Amino acid sequence: MGETTKIAISAAIQAGGSLFTPEQLAKISAVVGADAKIEMTTFKQLYAEVPLERRDAIKVDLERYGLEVYPAGFATKSLIACNFCKGAEETGLDTARTLNKAIAGIETPTPLKIGYAGCALGTSEPLLKDIGVVKMRDRFDIYVGGEPKGLKTSFAKLLVSGLTEDRLVPVVTAIIHFYKAHAKGKEKFSKFVDRVSLEQLQQIAG
Repeated sequence: MGETTKIAISAAIQAGGSLFTPEQLAKISAVVGADAKIEMTTFKQLYAEVPLERRDAIKVDLERYGLEVYPAGFATKSLIACNFCKGAEETGLDTARTLNKAIAGIETPTPLKIGYAGCALGTSEPLLKDIGVVKMRDRFDIYVGGEPKGLKTSFAKLLVSGLTEDRLVPVVTAIIHFYKAHAKGKEKFSKFVDRVSLEQLQQIAG
């Protein structure tokens, strides 16, 4: 067997949560092979090892079945969204899809988790993510620096509130690229937030 690489496979963002169809699961199994190990990650992505030379073809093949394929490892993960239980329009399903398209797969110093909640219930636990987005009626609040691991977990801090929809993607992507440019080595995002300060990130958020 030649050189292999890991890919991250996600279900499309949809009402009801991370839903895979039997056809999609069968396709994943057929593509990676009967002996492959498929890992379910904590960020709602399936990790699968595939031949490096076939990676691009496999990506195209899986996307034909409505799946999303991203780099594994040190990159922004696909958006960890809620189940949109109050309705797609009220909770901003289209906005979440747009945000996911803008941020998923960006190379970062450490893996970056971004959560999205369509209301204050916060079922996707956005305050335990590196960046959390919460929709409040027709506006958005952004939180940064959540830390879910270890014995000293910490909630993300409110960075900006009352963002209009058209400002959401520019602000989140600006934060990601500022982190990429100024992180020290493999500095975790929560430690980066503490080091550069909330005030400086608020200036980046504009």
